[in-house]
Amino acid sequence: MTGALLSAAMAVLLWPDRRALRRSRSAWVNGRATRRLSWSGEVPVPLAAAAGAAALGGILSTPLVAGLAALAAFLGARAWDAGRRGGRDEEHVKALTEGLAALAAELRSGRSLGAATDAAVAACGNAETGRALAGALRSPGTRPVDERAGEREGALGRISAAVRLSERTGCSLAAVAGAVEDDLRARRRHRLDLRAAVAAPRASAVLLAGLPVLGLAMGSGVGADPWGVLTTTGTGQLLLVAGVGLELAGLAWSERLVGRVLA
Repeated sequence: MTGALLSAAMAVLLWPDRRALRRSRSAWVNGRATRRLSWSGEVPVPLAAAAGAAALGGILSTPLVAGLAALAAFLGARAWDAGRRGGRDEEHVKALTEGLAALAAELRSGRSLGAATDAAVAACGNAETGRALAGALRSPGTRPVDERAGEREGALGRISAAVRLSERTGCSLAAVAGAVEDDLRARRRHRLDLRAAVAAPRASAVLLAGLPVLGLAMGSGVGADPWGVLTTTGTGQLLLVAGVGLELAGLAWSERLVGRVLA
């Protein structure tokens, strides 16, 4: 049974996420490879966390505990990594908002598009976002509007389309830049309000998830050996697997509910 559980845990650990599946599908078009897949040599954080937890669990306890620890560490590290990527995307959107504000102000003051672009790139405060904004303003024909690619990419696509329209008709680009800036600021305020609203449910979910650990500590404090029962007896191992599974399912479900609110 332990071997089967470890095999299932390894299958979950090695299961690719949605981004990896999209990258693999985009590498093949009409049955042939369109670009070469390469490995940068960097070990993903979730796999490194899972390996470390498995090694520690194997040294301190049983193989079953090692497998469960690896699974929990992998899922926790993947959630942390997703949060870190979300924070990085938020920084890019904030930098783009500042750049668009500077662009609109410079254009309204009568400066040329080239000078306004330089000022907007400097106001971004983020090199990557600054380069993306400069590309959308100086090479507008190469960036299609795609809202599904992300908030920053969608905003850059709208700016690129506005530049093309301004070049054809001579309409004001400052008005469009100001409108996109206002839209980004409104969306950011909305996200902040939603995050404040779901902060209490998230904290409650984390607190409830930690209660079993408190129960183990209290059982050990009164002279019992709950950890030994859970790791050395057949019934205890079944209960341990079921408990960990229910814990992960509860956290995943609560995060899914919160994610639907924030989406």
